[in-house]
Amino acid sequence: MTSTKTSLTLGVALALPLLAFNAQAKVSAEEAAKLGDSLTMVGAEAGANADGSIPAFQGKTLFSDTELAYTYDDIEKMSRQEQSDTLAAYMARNEAADVVFEITGANYQEHADKLTEGHKALFAKFPNSYKMKVYKTMRSAFFPEEIEAATKANATTATLNGTDSLQGATLGFPFPIPTSGAEPIWNHKTKYRGNAVIRYNNQAIVKTDGTFKLTKVVEDVLFTYANLAGNTQDGILLYYLQTDLGSSGTRTLVHETADQAKDKRNAWLYNKGFGRLKRAPNVGYDNPSQTSDGEQFNDQVDMFNGALDRYNWKLVGKKEMYMPYNSADINSPVLKYNEILKAGHVNQDLARYELHRVWVVEATLQDGKRHKLGKRVMYIDEDSWSINAVDGYDGRGELWKFQEGHMVSVPWVGTASAVPELIYDLQSGRYFATAMVNEEKLNNTDADFAVKYFKPANVDKRIK
Repeated sequence: MTSTKTSLTLGVALALPLLAFNAQAKVSAEEAAKLGDSLTMVGAEAGANADGSIPAFQGKTLFSDTELAYTYDDIEKMSRQEQSDTLAAYMARNEAADVVFEITGANYQEHADKLTEGHKALFAKFPNSYKMKVYKTMRSAFFPEEIEAATKANATTATLNGTDSLQGATLGFPFPIPTSGAEPIWNHKTKYRGNAVIRYNNQAIVKTDGTFKLTKVVEDVLFTYANLAGNTQDGILLYYLQTDLGSSGTRTLVHETADQAKDKRNAWLYNKGFGRLKRAPNVGYDNPSQTSDGEQFNDQVDMFNGALDRYNWKLVGKKEMYMPYNSADINSPVLKYNEILKAGHVNQDLARYELHRVWVVEATLQDGKRHKLGKRVMYIDEDSWSINAVDGYDGRGELWKFQEGHMVSVPWVGTASAVPELIYDLQSGRYFATAMVNEEKLNNTDADFAVKYFKPANVDKRIK
């Protein structure tokens, strides 16, 4: 199968009209019939690339029956070394544990067409220490059959009115065959991640000399869109509660609305100065997230979240690029943070890169709208619809904040996510690392929450 038949090449995509403010058309039944054939059930190209360096889709075939059947309790009973071995077992089994080649400060220009601008900037800034170890590509991201079936149904029913009003979609990815720039972002926002999760999230602001300050937070999340336990859509995509486990005790509560053109995000904050949970309309866009010391904007959490309405969104096309993927080593439970977090950038001996096809989406700030990032170029993995990397530019057009999400598959859930997430401040030299779990419990993917757990009054009661 050739990519010209199933996806937009860069040349074709550049000729597409910008459709960000019009209702997007559903694809035809003929187009949707490609899902499960020349396309995977969620819209990726099913076949290999021309030279075979990207294989045909593999998904759950990479994992053993035992790995697919694990529960969170099974993982929790293991020693930390056993957990580490479990995360990496499928790589050795599929002959993908060895480095194929390295990209360094001396040769990165030879690979420039497959590197983000952020990666090239890191090579230029740290020519003696920054490198990429490139491994055999494994297409390990997959989703439950219910998500796949719902995605195929959505292909002919889902529409996007403007950038923030999703209609006609249920349970699965809304736009497996995207035709506009906002649609892949909605696929990322609605991705199946399990029904609920307790995420033990360690964060660090790393100074230019490599010293860092660690903050520990716990995040309780109930996903009400992609939810296999009941799909309880009530105008809310997800409920989110973050608790700072440090001395501040700050809480951030979010009810993420499904139609932000109609109902803006509902958010509340608690700190000791307030003494109670208070409405917080500024939890969004470029307001700094709690505990990040200004290095992460609220809409950079999970690579991107929230309303899209301040940008024009352009679907540039699809490219083959080196992306952090199957990142078991950097997530090993036997590692300490001082082994990962180094001056300038993370320990690149622990980072794993593979060649993958990504959708490229360009977001340009609209005239008269405010955001500290004037342009963002997002790279979205075709197999998982996860945002893998983001080049962020300031208002002068200078490259500023580069985001990198290290992808890891979770076979016992049937999802893939970016863990950890990094935000490199290319101007100050600091960087922010978030979603680290090495010295904590693994995320509880078998969590179970009732909606009432996230009601502001109940959160307030638990605080007091």
